Amino acid sequence: MKIAVYSAQPYDRRFLDEARRQHAAGVVDAVYFSDPLTLDTVPLAQGCAAVCVFVNDQLDAAVLQALHALGVRAVLLRCAGFNNVDLNAGARLGLFMARVPAYAPEAVAEHALALVMTLNRHTHRAYARVREGNFALDGLLGMTLHGKTVGIVGAGQIGTAAARIFKGLGCTVLVSDPAPAPQLDGVATRVSLDQLLAASDIVSLHCPLMDATRHMIDAASLARMKPGAMLVNTSRGALIDTAAVIEALKSGQLGALAIDVYEQEASLFFHDHSSDIIADDVFQRLMTFPNVLVTGHQGFFTVEAMREIAAVTFANLACHMHGAPCANLLPI
Repeated sequence: MKIAVYSAQPYDRRFLDEARRQHAAGVVDAVYFSDPLTLDTVPLAQGCAAVCVFVNDQLDAAVLQALHALGVRAVLLRCAGFNNVDLNAGARLGLFMARVPAYAPEAVAEHALALVMTLNRHTHRAYARVREGNFALDGLLGMTLHGKTVGIVGAGQIGTAAARIFKGLGCTVLVSDPAPAPQLDGVATRVSLDQLLAASDIVSLHCPLMDATRHMIDAASLARMKPGAMLVNTSRGALIDTAAVIEALKSGQLGALAIDVYEQEASLFFHDHSSDIIADDVFQRLMTFPNVLVTGHQGFFTVEAMREIAAVTFANLACHMHGAPCANLLPI
């Protein structure tokens, strides 16, 4: 079987090839494309029975129909989120569609902590100063996290890992999630989202993107937050209304922002634009704030997570090839 891997970076090839040698040597052949999957790049999958895609690839009805017409019968997501997939179209076409529902959740939770620690203690600015021989402390004042209140929005595996990390730092941890979270008994106090926003010094988002969560952090919810609080997003960019966040930063209602995801990241992240003029005015405005920290969707990027992603991806493919039950199918 031949699979087309879209949005492939050198590290994708490294870990996918490693997993292929271990789990599908001589059975599966992979071709790699740095291009994202769009209607224009569908022809790259000619002769392939499956495609492997990532978070910013397009999987709407038109793309899925075009893939099916080429003979593609399996769509393998090497990520957990699937908000970019037209589930109804995939079901109508009879496509096998599977994801990697969880991979090293501690990796993303630890990155959320890294963002908080960096932004709070200004270590990125201190590093740059010291490199230039400037050892002044003015402008580097932070707060002690011990004793502060951290609100975790979303109590899945990543949110649970984040709650435990902040609890270990001596923080009071609040959690808001529509589903029960018995795994956090003794770790976090369950509250409503409004209560969490009002009481938290730090709000960290760990929930999927769906209609109910799109722009869940908007002007109204920002107004309900504790003045001067920090907002962290390592989940999906569209959980926050970026324009509203900019206004909250300008007024001082929002004290700091740390994001590893961005609503319009598809045209920016995972590529080197250091020699380009970035035309996204909203993103450029964000970058002017000294109390904003942005990383390029690297929260998942650890050796352990990459190996798990690759292994589960090929396990999902094996289920498709052998007609075996697959626990990771996308919901229909």
